[in-house]
Amino acid sequence: MCRRCAALLLIAGAGLAACRLGGAAPLQPFLAQLSAQAQAGDLLFRHGTEAISQLVRSVDAGDFSHVGLLVAPASPSGPWRVVHATPSEKPGQPDAVVLDTLDFYLHPQRARSYQLYRVAASATARQQAVDWALGQQGRAFDLLDAERGLYCTTLVWQAWRHGGVALEATFTEVMLPLLSGHYLLPDGLRRAPQLQALTPVLPVVPAP
Repeated sequence: MCRRCAALLLIAGAGLAACRLGGAAPLQPFLAQLSAQAQAGDLLFRHGTEAISQLVRSVDAGDFSHVGLLVAPASPSGPWRVVHATPSEKPGQPDAVVLDTLDFYLHPQRARSYQLYRVAASATARQQAVDWALGQQGRAFDLLDAERGLYCTTLVWQAWRHGGVALEATFTEVMLPLLSGHYLLPDGLRRAPQLQALTPVLPVVPAP
């Protein structure tokens, strides 16, 4: 098994478009619904649609395979966005930290369900966390370096550290021939005591 594939079986990058064979099917129109309580800096966990997402969840024993940080609309009529570290989900896009619209992030092609979490923090801390994460756009998605690698959960965890909040997340020891070390899996982040669920686990419902 290649190092990249072994890594994707373990961490919540979720291996979406990067693991598909052939061209991607055209996206159907979809409008994601977000809780009225949502704020920039909230954590948006999702359960991916690919078979590899099931493998991630079986290793992690949690509900989700990926997480991103909410970014407020750039204008009053603009869309909510999500900054996240992911394998490529678009043709020609590198494996990196990217900024996507909420509709893209939660499209039924790549998400089955989701849940929104809040970090109890000041508006200043929240903005600092978001600004740091946005500043990482283009930084490579990296699972192979357990100490310094950047993947979806560590992007969010580090962002909040730069916002002055040390999330008490639980790292999991992974021991495989091609991948070993302590990794932050989605459930290890979701169970941090500083996080509060704003919604139940919600299904992603395709447009009629």
